[in-house]
Amino acid sequence: MIHFLLLISRHGKIRLSKFYTAFPIRERDKMLKEIKTTVIGRNSKLCNFLEWRDMILVTKRYASLYFVAAVDKEDNELSMLNIIHSFVEVLDKYFNSVCELDIIFNFHKAYYILDEMIMGGYIVETSKTQIQRIIASQESQFEDSKEEDKKGKPKK
Repeated sequence: MIHFLLLISRHGKIRLSKFYTAFPIRERDKMLKEIKTTVIGRNSKLCNFLEWRDMILVTKRYASLYFVAAVDKEDNELSMLNIIHSFVEVLDKYFNSVCELDIIFNFHKAYYILDEMIMGGYIVETSKTQIQRIIASQESQFEDSKEEDKKGKPKK
């Protein structure tokens, strides 16, 4: 099971966080602080897997963002690394070369993409083309509803 997924900037700012396991707020804040210092301070030549508490942190850096997922010790770390990579590829395709600013200003879309891949801490979709198809469908429905709203409003 995936306990949480984080996107952390190289300056230590949390850009996206999705928790699938409930933690008390104080515990969550303490965890985030500990994870930030641990992940950012690690040498880039070290392994992407890190034993932490009773979980394994799977980390991967893309440009200025660290992607961190906490999984059970029994889970396959390589499959989680693959899911992180797929998530980045879908973000990259959607935003046309994703950057930290895309995540900051369109965080709701990043959450939506993540929700299409992982729900309740379990991977539900791995096909990048299927995820892109669902996102495109959602975008077109949104645009259609915006057009209907414009047509239905009386002119002043």
